[in-house]
Amino acid sequence: MHPSETVHAVYPPCPRVAVGAVVFKADRVLLVQRAKAPAKGQWAIPGGSVILGETLQAAAEREIMEETGVSVKAGEPIYTFDVIERDPAGTVRFHYVIVDLAAQFLGGEPRPGDDALAARWISGRQIGSVAVRTRARRLLKEIYGFGI
Repeated sequence: MHPSETVHAVYPPCPRVAVGAVVFKADRVLLVQRAKAPAKGQWAIPGGSVILGETLQAAAEREIMEETGVSVKAGEPIYTFDVIERDPAGTVRFHYVIVDLAAQFLGGEPRPGDDALAARWISGRQIGSVAVRTRARRLLKEIYGFGI
């Protein structure tokens, strides 16, 4: 994790930009189980914050390597959404604008690193048996027909 990623992650002064990379190997997608809020314990597309001066593609490639140990070549954006979480008083606790990119698998075996509890390849048949974030499940189904 880059030092700038910890600045204002909780109760930020403005939305933060983050990326994810949708990576397939044969008939399986790379997912991580989140170790931190928001989404702690849930399975999601791997990724993280964009560092000032970094392109979306460079951020995705770096984040996937840090979080999973897998090397990818990031492509174009395929899905964009907000994650906004408020505390009981209604104050914004987290606000991320997430841009998911298509990515090509280059090599490596998934292992949890950085802010992941677990990382693994998951098949369309397995995806129904793990707690996958709603947005990730929707992206995989709508764009790739995965997990139908």
